[in-house]
Amino acid sequence: MPSLLPRLWYPIFLSPMLGVVTPKMVAGVSEGGGLGGLPLGSLSREKAHQLITETKKLTNKIFAVNLFTNAEPDLDKNQEAIDKMRIFISEILVQKKWAGNLDFEYHFYSYPDLIDLIIEEGVQAVSFTFGMLNEASVRKLKAHNISLIGTATCAEEARLIESSGADMIVAQGIEAGGHRATFVDGELPQIKLIPLLNEITKTVKIPVVAAGGIYDESTMNAAFQAGAKGVQIGSYFIPAKESLASDTYRKILKGSTENSTTLTKSFSGRWARGIKNEFIKMTEGMDVPDYPIQNILTREMRNLAKSHNDYEYTSLWAGQNAGFAKTGTTSQIMDELIHIYKTIKH
Repeated sequence: MPSLLPRLWYPIFLSPMLGVVTPKMVAGVSEGGGLGGLPLGSLSREKAHQLITETKKLTNKIFAVNLFTNAEPDLDKNQEAIDKMRIFISEILVQKKWAGNLDFEYHFYSYPDLIDLIIEEGVQAVSFTFGMLNEASVRKLKAHNISLIGTATCAEEARLIESSGADMIVAQGIEAGGHRATFVDGELPQIKLIPLLNEITKTVKIPVVAAGGIYDESTMNAAFQAGAKGVQIGSYFIPAKESLASDTYRKILKGSTENSTTLTKSFSGRWARGIKNEFIKMTEGMDVPDYPIQNILTREMRNLAKSHNDYEYTSLWAGQNAGFAKTGTTSQIMDELIHIYKTIKH
């Protein structure tokens, strides 16, 4: 299979941030010579098809789609936590005087349902997070020369991803915003990016891409010096003109510092890094249902909070260096990152 990196002008990847990244952002990065990342995790086949089609209309350059590979949670095991959480959120809505429907409409979209669609649409790269692709999916995708990019938060995960047949690994440092990619059992790995790169690049032979806190010459250079072959940028793109982020989200992000974020399961049931707020504080120590159950339970509250411009009750995913993000179009932000890359390499 042809290597992915030589097919890019620049080894700069857009993090596939669900709820933020749009087809226009994906196209902006790919047209600039990098790799746009289109988030398809937890989406239906119909929605995935729509987003791929929109992206293909905007660019004929290579882009990746991102899949969530987590297993379906056990509803029975989560029932007690579900009942308590529904009551808890209902009380918040009453207190806030927000009229909302908290009917629990559970659904779980499985990533294997998207594999044939990805092949049919001629997508050339698939990234995945929260686990690994199953053997059948790997075989089908590799049979069509589709590059596979796994996400790891520790060396053990990197070994497993490489052995599964992936072509590349994104090393996600603890500085990164949004959901942790962790899928091995045990304590949550909380390894800073540079030590993580040092460990993973010694463990695997396939190329490693750095993710977490990268935004300027010093952070990008440190990643390459530690053995990364590319960088994946997330929070720096959130304020982009084409982003789905609201004006208030952008403002809060710009005002954040390295101490503004925390790791929490409060909004989704999976560990994720975001701006600290009231709901995170209120749910500290509570038994939170597994992902994506909690994500479904909090959806109505999050939507109502946004509509009332009350960001104490919705998720604001952000990395530790998110405050350095700049406004502008995706292409302008990409041009700035390319300039930084050229400065380092020349």
